[in-house]
Amino acid sequence: METDAAVLTRLKSGDRDAYRILVERHSRVVFRLAYRIVQNETDAEDVVQETFMRAYQHLDRFDMAASFTTWLYRIASNYALDLLRARQRQATSTLTPNEEGEDPLATVVAHPGPSPDRLLMSREVEQRVASAMETLSPQERTAFVLRHFEGQSIEEIGTALGASGAATKQSIFRAVQKLRRALEPFMRATV
Repeated sequence: METDAAVLTRLKSGDRDAYRILVERHSRVVFRLAYRIVQNETDAEDVVQETFMRAYQHLDRFDMAASFTTWLYRIASNYALDLLRARQRQATSTLTPNEEGEDPLATVVAHPGPSPDRLLMSREVEQRVASAMETLSPQERTAFVLRHFEGQSIEEIGTALGASGAATKQSIFRAVQKLRRALEPFMRATV
């Protein structure tokens, strides 16, 4: 498999097929990151499109010695944060249900044939986690998602957010503390 650096070199020399390869190779991880930040499928798709459009437009700014994935994460994180800020300015509402009236984050992932109690408990946990995630600032949510869902290092997260290592660690720490406080009553009730 051709490296990102080799594909980027082809793209810079005018090979348009190279752009398609990069989009196909990285769009899933960018979508997953965006969805976890914006918590809305439509907005996440917009983030993916905008991320690749901006990457293409600013390809001359990319340092070929750097990680292309980290650069995409930074573009996606910044655009997702912009969407969240715009959403906060427009309204103070919470997640909106999809057309069927269901919360898009409430997908139950379980083994085939779970009991109704298990399904109910899974749904309640997901709702509480989604609600707790809403209490995080956009910066905290992004840092938390990159660290705990995407497995990024502190340095990679700092690069993606344009923050120092100390500020990145502090954002993750605050996010974890807020989530623990928000979920603690639920966890005591289920024990």
